[in-house]
Amino acid sequence: MEYDIEDMRDELEAGEAQLLDVRETDEWEAGHLSQATLVPLSGLREGSCPAGPNKAMKTYLHCRSGRRVLEAAPLLEQLGFSQVVPLQEGFEDLMAEGFELGQ
Repeated sequence: MEYDIEDMRDELEAGEAQLLDVRETDEWEAGHLSQATLVPLSGLREGSCPAGPNKAMKTYLHCRSGRRVLEAAPLLEQLGFSQVVPLQEGFEDLMAEGFELGQ
């Protein structure tokens, strides 16, 4: 699915989309984006459905380099997420685009 970073930012700020971080907990704790929700790929591989994210909402995925999102996307779709968009940009790229670090 095609996307534009600025459109994604607007959708996130308007509450029309969500951003899931599929990195692992240790990576998240070392730094994460303020708008992201942690959904580790390891949990998705085990079939655990994340509590919290809205399955009907447009869902952008990011990881460190853009590789894990390609595995995570179909797993989320199998769990009922209807609009999954894996980002090519990784964590560092998104920070360079001006996305803020969370606490």
